[in-house]
Amino acid sequence: MAYEISNYSVKLSLVAGGDLSSSQYTFVKLNSSGQVIACAAATDRPIGVLQNNPASGKVAEVLVSGGTKLVLGGTVAAGAIVSPSSTGTGVAIVAGTDTTKYICGAAVTGGASGEIITAVVALQSAGRAA
Repeated sequence: MAYEISNYSVKLSLVAGGDLSSSQYTFVKLNSSGQVIACAAATDRPIGVLQNNPASGKVAEVLVSGGTKLVLGGTVAAGAIVSPSSTGTGVAIVAGTDTTKYICGAAVTGGASGEIITAVVALQSAGRAA
């Protein structure tokens, strides 16, 4: 069962730059206007994990650092490094194997594609998986 870790989390309230009603608990990024949009490529640099499901122009609650629920786009084991997929869902990566992807955090619990797990993220300083 996935759970949230609320103590010591950093969240931002930003404007949704598109319809994010089906993007809750996925990685999101900023557009050139400073609005939140869904990650659309595995190489996108996310700003955080969306905590709600706003329509375009509404407030998007984005967790930048801390514990969060995360929808998976593939099988992820507990302890694995997580990064966004081409749909913004979380996938496991191995540091040093793909320098085009960002290390965004680690899975606390594991799961399969479509499941929601618990992860800890630190997206204010996400770096490439060199």
